[in-house]
Amino acid sequence: MAELAAQKREIFGRRTKQLRREGLLPAELYGRGIENVHLSIPADAFSSVYKEAGEHTIVNIVLDKGGSRPVLIHDVRRDSLTSTILAVDFYQVRMDEKVTTHVPIDFTGESPAVRDNNGILVKVMDELEVEALPGDIPSSIVVDLSALVELNQSIYVKDIAISSSFVINADPESVIASVSEQREEEVELVKELTPEDVVVEGEEKRAQVEGESQEKPGDEQGKEAKT
Repeated sequence: MAELAAQKREIFGRRTKQLRREGLLPAELYGRGIENVHLSIPADAFSSVYKEAGEHTIVNIVLDKGGSRPVLIHDVRRDSLTSTILAVDFYQVRMDEKVTTHVPIDFTGESPAVRDNNGILVKVMDELEVEALPGDIPSSIVVDLSALVELNQSIYVKDIAISSSFVINADPESVIASVSEQREEEVELVKELTPEDVVVEGEEKRAQVEGESQEKPGDEQGKEAKT
C-alpha cells in the first residue's frame, strides 16, 4: 500500500499560492463521521503516488502527529490551461465497510478476428464501477481479447470471471469490446471522356450560344403583347 506524508495546514484561500511555490499542494481529508482535516502534501510525492494508485487504490496518509489514515484519492483539481495539479481531496475509508469506485480495464491478448480476418477492434469501455471492501479493490479488471475469434463478436460484462471479493455495478449485457468488419470504401466511377465526346459536347454548347444570340431583345416583349 502506497504511503504519502502530510502535514496539517493553517494556510487557506489565496495564500495557498505560496504553498505551491514551495512545492506543496493544499489538500482536504474528509469522510463519513470524521472531522475535515486541512493538509499540505509534497507535490512531487503525490504525483508519483497518483500515477501508481490512481483513484481506485487505497493510499495511507501519514500525518506528522496523527498516525496514518487509509484514503482514496477522491478529486484532483488542475489548472485548465497547464493541467498542473492545484489541489487534492482525500476520502477516508473504513476498512470494514464497502466502497464504490471505478477500476480500469486491462486488455490483454490478441483477437484472432483482428489478426486473421482483418477486423476492427472497438473498445467500448475503459473502466468499470465496482463495490468492495477497501482492501479487496482490484488494481485492474483483466479482459482477454483472444476470446474475440469471429467478426461481429463481442465481450460482455457477463463474460468477466465472477469474483467473490467485489461486485461489478454494470448491466451484464453491456458490451466491453467487440470486433467489426472492415467497410469497403465506396469508389465513385467517373466516366472517361473520349475525343469524340469532347467534340460533341463542344458542338452542343456552341449551338446553344448561337441560338441565344439570334434572339432579339424585343422578342419576349412581343410574345407578351400577343398573349
